[in-house]
Amino acid sequence: QVQLVESGGGLVQPGGSLRLSCEASGRIFSILDMGWYRQTPGNERNLVAVITSGGNTNYGDSVKGRFTISRGESKKTVYLELNSLTPEDTAVYYCKVSGITDGGYRSFHSWGQGTQVTVSS
Repeated sequence: QVQLVESGGGLVQPGGSLRLSCEASGRIFSILDMGWYRQTPGNERNLVAVITSGGNTNYGDSVKGRFTISRGESKKTVYLELNSLTPEDTAVYYCKVSGITDGGYRSFHSWGQGTQVTVSS
């Protein structure tokens, strides 16, 4: 009932930047948290950054000061600015959105399909 579409991944050189986007659609009454996670082969999916409906943010230790999470004016889009990228940032990045559905007012936690970010020279 809630769909997420991610975009913006790709190949970038060390030190470069990327911007990821994730747009939520469907039967949404309200959105609470929006966040980004990343995963490399054989490893768990880890938090990159999260932003609450009130605008509070939280970042994983490895990306603090380099990545910035923000929400669009519609509050249904979340962005992740990735700066000063290193090869260690290479991963599949997943968007996650939590909220309340329309017509039933049930909580939901939806994941995007993932977008590959590769940092390499």
